[in-house]
Amino acid sequence: MKYVINNAFLTNKNVDILIDGNLISDILPHHQDNFPAVSKHIDASGMAVFPAFYNTHTHASMSLMRGYAEEMGLFEWLNEKIWPLEARMQREDFQAGARLAYLEMIKSGTVFFNDMYMNADLYVPIVEQMGLRANLGFVLFDHVAHEQLEDEIQRTLEIPRSDRVQFSMNPHAIYTVNSDNYLYCAAQARKHHFRMHTHLAETQQEWNDCVAQFGMTPVKYLKQLGILNKNLTIAHAIYIDDEDRALLAESKTVISHCPCSNLKLSSGFFKMKAALDAGCRVTLGTDGNSSNNNLDMREEMKLAALLAKATSQPENMTAEIALKIATRNGAEAFGIHAGVIKKGYLADMLLVRLDDVAMCPSHNVVSNWVFSANTSLIDTVICDGKILMQNHHVEGEEEIMKEAAERTRILCRRK
Repeated sequence: MKYVINNAFLTNKNVDILIDGNLISDILPHHQDNFPAVSKHIDASGMAVFPAFYNTHTHASMSLMRGYAEEMGLFEWLNEKIWPLEARMQREDFQAGARLAYLEMIKSGTVFFNDMYMNADLYVPIVEQMGLRANLGFVLFDHVAHEQLEDEIQRTLEIPRSDRVQFSMNPHAIYTVNSDNYLYCAAQARKHHFRMHTHLAETQQEWNDCVAQFGMTPVKYLKQLGILNKNLTIAHAIYIDDEDRALLAESKTVISHCPCSNLKLSSGFFKMKAALDAGCRVTLGTDGNSSNNNLDMREEMKLAALLAKATSQPENMTAEIALKIATRNGAEAFGIHAGVIKKGYLADMLLVRLDDVAMCPSHNVVSNWVFSANTSLIDTVICDGKILMQNHHVEGEEEIMKEAAERTRILCRRK
């Protein structure tokens, strides 16, 4: 498929962008005679083009739990509300939750997500149908038998999929997974050429317990196990010291910073400047929308930037840096040649309306997008060259929301 995006605002000028297949084939200053052989055109007059978002830590199917467990810290939230409800979830609940989450991500400009949830085989067809990119995980707790997880891996790998779908081994956290099972996950990741994804250093209690049990910080514990590497994503990383940051930078381990969830669960403050100064690979994630309570990466980007300013100096987190962390950093962390609007890159992009009070005046359109806009201004979402949303509408969105509401009612009545 070949088409042209006409008259989009990009870096202080209006351009025409040629999409050929899944690539940005060319970008030229806007002129009505550009690309005359292409019959399909999208009029982007009055819109800016931005890279799409890459959500590096979430729990998609937990969308059915939005607002279900409030005003709790992490461990009370998990033990008293989330895990008991998850135990009652059935196949149809997981699928309905996934569709609702994927819809919410598309509507808010996200084209890739790194998921940590059970039953990965249920999600591959939905990701493919809805046109997103995803890293789907095989989640391990100590109570899950290896044979059960290996069966899930085998079932999932037998499902036809595009290169938009990749996988990881996901040991949940150091307080739910012992060292032998972390090493088992690492072995499975090497065997299948998967990535790895885990929660780490999220709360003061986790840090205290780790130091008490192992005599070292959570980061040093994974270092001792030989697990820190460029294919590992650690979610949160709030309780890390300078030595931890040096280890994460040296190993090229990916940090997924989740500011909204960290604040809502009173987990703590991630030190953005210290991590960037140490050379850490920092990306952004929403966490699940049962602890956020949405999957809005633009909101995450703004909050991450404001927290970085508040905990250091205002000049230490520009709008441009915040946008890069939410887009290009996430894409690069997962080996996706995208996250920037340039010739030769994958066509993952957003068209954002400028005809709104939040975007006026336009002294700095990137600053407006990071600090003053909202995702209702996203007109068009493109992933891998395919248009997933246009005129802020996704095909079938009404049915997806109706199904999610009905499955939630059934789930909450189930004993």
